[in-house]
Parts: sequence; structure tokens; C-alpha cells
Amino acid sequence: MRMRMRTRFARSWRSAAAALFFCVLAAMAFATAPAPAFADAAQPSEEASSAASSQDDEYVSVEGVEVSADGREARIEGAPFAVESFHRAQKGSNNDIEGTYVGYAYYEGDTPDAAVAVSTPNYVVVHVPPAFSDLFTVGDEAAESYLKRYFVALDDVALNGGVVFGEDIPWHFTDDDSFETDGIVYRFGVEAAPGEFYVTVAGPNGEDVMGDDAQTTDNRPTHVDFCALVPSDDVVIEAAPTGIEAFSQFLASIDYSPLWITLKTTGTAIVFIFVLGLAAAYFSLRIPKRAQDVADAIFTIPMVLPPTVCGFLLLLALGRNTALGQWFIDIGFPLIFSWPATVIAAIVVAFPLMYRNARGAFEGLDPNMLDAARTLGWSNGKIFLKLMLPLSWSSIAAGTVLSFARALGEFGATLFLAGNYAGITRTIPIAIYFEWMSGNIEVALFWTVIIIIFSFIVILFINLWGRRTTKYRRRAES
Repeated sequence: MRMRMRTRFARSWRSAAAALFFCVLAAMAFATAPAPAFADAAQPSEEASSAASSQDDEYVSVEGVEVSADGREARIEGAPFAVESFHRAQKGSNNDIEGTYVGYAYYEGDTPDAAVAVSTPNYVVVHVPPAFSDLFTVGDEAAESYLKRYFVALDDVALNGGVVFGEDIPWHFTDDDSFETDGIVYRFGVEAAPGEFYVTVAGPNGEDVMGDDAQTTDNRPTHVDFCALVPSDDVVIEAAPTGIEAFSQFLASIDYSPLWITLKTTGTAIVFIFVLGLAAAYFSLRIPKRAQDVADAIFTIPMVLPPTVCGFLLLLALGRNTALGQWFIDIGFPLIFSWPATVIAAIVVAFPLMYRNARGAFEGLDPNMLDAARTLGWSNGKIFLKLMLPLSWSSIAAGTVLSFARALGEFGATLFLAGNYAGITRTIPIAIYFEWMSGNIEVALFWTVIIIIFSFIVILFINLWGRRTTKYRRRAES
């Protein structure tokens, strides 16, 4: 009988593992599949087709502009120059730099030698520094047309859900260090700090044009693009990888720190959850009945409150404006917006699951059996360790696994209390949200698959453990 049960248990694990393997393969294939693979599912109009991007095995072509697979280089057949080192600044900073306000500033780099395109709803300002004078001349309509096509194509590839350049609005080209239009002054190559160059946007007298009180809301910049001009022959368009190579490159490009932070946070939290859950369940049954109801409500309420409410309350309790929070800051151990904050958030939201399972198991024990143990001279500690824990272990194990899963998927309270700091507090659920917000759908889908795998394993473990325990009890009763 025991051999038969082990065989069935092994078969269940093998079939479940096989199903999980095929699910992972399907999800990964979907995550790394190129977008044009789905192009045949719809029939776009002629006008839409002319403006759409197409992709083959060597490059992405956007209206005749060959763009590299990484979206950083581009070339046009017959053009006198090509583009490399492209990047897009979606947001700037309106804060002082080195104690001086220079305007709304977009970081350019450690050198000022970059072609810059500032996008606004009504026009685009393009600055080409003298460093590229041998390749580009302001006023040369052909050169300006090529550069405009480069910016439009690269900006379209780097879209990520933001605003793109308007092709039908005026494009102003300049090689001066500043350009003024509609009451806004654009300055280029501004060294606001040693070795730090910025593109700044301000009023004629240096006033703020991006704040809520500014009068130039219609012409506020939406984003800024940067690139370098090089001879056309100097750019080799990087071939777009396919198949296994594409999948390997995708895996190599991912920042895996959310996985390690999540596992470290959950592993640490589950130790506290296990101990605190058992202690709360045990002692809540040893206090008066009326007090039990109050204690039970307090211990259970994080399970029914929205996680954002839990995070907000924790932030109020542990913030720097409270005596407790300030004390931790004074001793050099700040709690909020740090890795310990992720552990605290996970403990608070997952603790009720452990507590409820342990208490239910303890309540189901035969009180006569516990009294008999006391008449034999057993202490309360010995009764707990030798009698209550072994008899309740099935429910305790289930509660531990469920608490682990809940802590693994915690999002709202963690974001409130710990924030989103890559490599420090960014867990997998937070990474999914912010990768999606940034337009990195494939990375968000990858982390979604990882969470699904963990959840599948947890549920499978609970089901198999419960079935094995049920069979054991039935055999013992028979």
C-alpha cells in the first residue's frame, strides 16, 4: 500500500512538472516573439501600412531608415552621415544643480558633443553642435531632412508608450548654444556642474517655465532625444538575433536583482511569520474569551485591509515624523525606503495566514488529551512542542507555504513603505509594474511567468501535501 501511494505521488509530481515545463516554454516563446509575427492577424489600411515599421532578420526599417536591433544606430542609403549612440530622455529635473537653478534640465552626458532634438506639442528644436560641422550644415535642406528622418525613426523605435515627434509641425534647426521661441529659451551644452552637461529650458530671464504656475503650458517639452553624427560608412547595422540567440540575449539583458531581493525578503520574512504566527495562535487561546475575540480581530485585520492601507499605516508609524522612526534613524538603521522595510511589509500582510491556520489547528485538538498530558506532569512548553505541534503540523505547514506565497506576491504595502529602488527594494511584483509602465512588456511578462511558476509550485505542494496527509489519516483510522 505504501509503495503504491509513493508511486502515485511520484506520477503526480512528474505530470505536474511536465505541464509546468510546457507552460513556461509557451510563455517564454510569447515573450520573445517578434511583434511582426502577429502582423498577419490584421489587415491595416494603406495609409497605416506606409507609416508602420517592418522587421526582417538584419534590421528594423522605419520609412526607409535602417535602425539597428538595439535602437541606437541608424543609417539611410545614400545619406552623407549616419547616427549612433541614440538615447531618449523622457523626463528632466526642475531642481537646483550645485545650488543654482538653470531651468528644467535634461542630462546630456559628460561631453556637450551630441545632436539634440527637443520635442514640444507645437514644434521641435534641433541643435547640432559645431563638432559635426563637417557632416551637417544648418540651412542645408537635404541634411536637415535626413536628420529629421533619423530622429523620427529612432524616436518611434524607442517609443515605450510615450509621445513621439510630430512630423507635420515646424522643425527649427540651430547650431547656436541657445535658441529662443515663444517665450522659452533652450540652452545646449550647459555645464551646470563639473563634467556634467545639460539641455536646459527656461524663460528669457531664467524663470521656471515647467512649474504649475508657468504660462507656457502649451509649449512645454515632452521629451528630448540625443545622438551622434558619424560618416555613413562608419555605422554597421547590428543584425537582429532570432530564435535561441534572441532568447539568450533577452535573458542576458535582464536585471535579475528583483528575483534575489524577492527571495531574500520572503525567506527572511517567513522566519518571523512562522515564529510570530505560532506564538500569537498559542497565546490567543490562553487569554479570556472576550479578549480572544479582540486579539483575533487585531491579528486578522491585515488580511482584509487593502495592502496600500497597510503600507500607509506602516509609513505613518515608522516614518521620520514619529518617535519610533526617528529613533531608528538616529541609531543608523532607518526603516522606511530600505530593504528591511520590504521585510516588514511582507510580515504584516502575510502574518494573518500563518496565524489563522495555526489557531484553527490548535482549536481542533482534543482538550481532554491536553488535560491528560498535564496530569502526567508535562509542562506547557513540553505539551506545545511534543503534542500540539506534531498533531497540528499539516495545517501549520500549509499556513507556512501560503504565507510564503503571500509574502512573495506583496506589492502595495512594499511600494508604500520601501519604495522602488533597483537593487535594494525592487521586488518582482514592483518590477512587473514599473517595467510595464516603462513599456518593457517582454520583461514584465518574464517576471509574470516567474511569479506564476512560484505560485504553481506553492499550490501544487499544498494539494499534494493535503492528499498525502488525508490518505495517511484514513489509513490510520482504518
